[in-house]
Amino acid sequence: MNTSASDAGVHLDLDPRRVVAQLFLPGDSTPGSSSRTQGVLERALAMSADEVAAAAAAVLRRFQPRHPDLPELLRRNADTVRAVLAAKLSPDQEIFIGSIFTAEFAVEGAALCNPSVVAHPNQDDLEPGQLRVVVSLRSIGEGHLSSIQFCEAIIGPGRRWEFQPRELPLVLPQRAEGRWRREHLVRALESAGPSGELAHSVALALPETFGSRAVELAVQELPAVFMSQPAARSQLEAIRVVAGSAYRATFAPGTSLSQRVLLPAADEESRGVEDARFVGFTDATGQFDYRATYTAYDGRGIATRLLVTNDFRTFEVQRMTGTPAETKGMALFPRPVGGRLLALGRGDGEAVSLSSSTDGLDWGPEEPVHGPGRIWDLVQGGNCGSPLETDWGWLVLTHGVGPLRAYSIGAVLLDLDDPGRVIAILPTPLLEPAEDDWEGYVPNVVYTCGAIIHEQTLWIPYGVADCRVRVASIPLAELIAGMVSA
Repeated sequence: MNTSASDAGVHLDLDPRRVVAQLFLPGDSTPGSSSRTQGVLERALAMSADEVAAAAAAVLRRFQPRHPDLPELLRRNADTVRAVLAAKLSPDQEIFIGSIFTAEFAVEGAALCNPSVVAHPNQDDLEPGQLRVVVSLRSIGEGHLSSIQFCEAIIGPGRRWEFQPRELPLVLPQRAEGRWRREHLVRALESAGPSGELAHSVALALPETFGSRAVELAVQELPAVFMSQPAARSQLEAIRVVAGSAYRATFAPGTSLSQRVLLPAADEESRGVEDARFVGFTDATGQFDYRATYTAYDGRGIATRLLVTNDFRTFEVQRMTGTPAETKGMALFPRPVGGRLLALGRGDGEAVSLSSSTDGLDWGPEEPVHGPGRIWDLVQGGNCGSPLETDWGWLVLTHGVGPLRAYSIGAVLLDLDDPGRVIAILPTPLLEPAEDDWEGYVPNVVYTCGAIIHEQTLWIPYGVADCRVRVASIPLAELIAGMVSA
């Protein structure tokens, strides 16, 4: 008998109105092209004052309703490019030229998928039996550029899930330097490639803890002899990229959760921040925060990064090291087990594995836990988010890839005290693509980055064909009863 989750009858569709405005440099976005900034500026400055005033007014009239801070953004972008000609601009020219070097980006114009879910930090004003949750979303826009968005939902009472309205306009965070420990920076530089004497000299010039900008100051203080070495330029670039991979993103206090979007901010995630797997985490001292692993993609390689927040308004982004962090798909356990921090991964590309860490940043070798072998996961398997602690064991949702590269969702149960031991397996998919799930941005896919248990019911928000989000649920006891001993 198949054990499967039931559709909750709700969905979340992509919304092309969800846009942000960003700096745009003509030519820079086209591979092989050179910047055309100077020529565009010269043509803009040649226009008459009346033409410029009319164009500036039209831009504000049309676009300011979508971007309340548009005048400030346009002046900032104008100031960025003005240095090319060292020109003094009138107020109308600032707006007009800023608009030429600004473009809108629809963060979910192509796809909306791969949600994860955690209990919301605010549980006020709810009815008995209800739970407010935060749902993270992978948004995909032009050029397959991924970002992280959020929305809220209310679970209950009973078998009910209700997405809350998503607000506009979208807002971007203020970015600040990240924090490093010297030991961790050294590990990060070593894991990024041959670090050389120059990198070690920079590290030795730093205090035990420091901000990212201190690295640049340490570079400037290096003896001149280091700068004349053959590999100095490439090593310096690697040091700067690694140092910049840690940062803080903070949203304004008055913004709502659903307005906030995390776009790529560091060099190594320039082509996407993907598939955040959030978990509420309690450390050995009882301190609680929210953590997520996500995939950083720069157009050439991938790696896993760590996101930490207490309130979903300020996010600390940190680099992780070790073999498990050199790929994608890590999922953190919600608490230490046996004195160790644990994570699931898929280092070999096809099987669920387990790794451990003492500080949550440097991760040891992976040990296989659960591999593919059934028809629906014959190609590969992996986790679908952080393990969920139950009386029976750690419940892990898995994904499997089968014929026609169809993605399905399964489940396994790990021992509570020894999570490297599988004690039960669901022999058939918990969720698989139905006929109306076949078409989309990525056909034949159901996928989730995390589920939640509320009042003994497992709730699974999941992406469908990478173009919309649905929700399914199943009583926990029914799921456990459908599993067989490993």
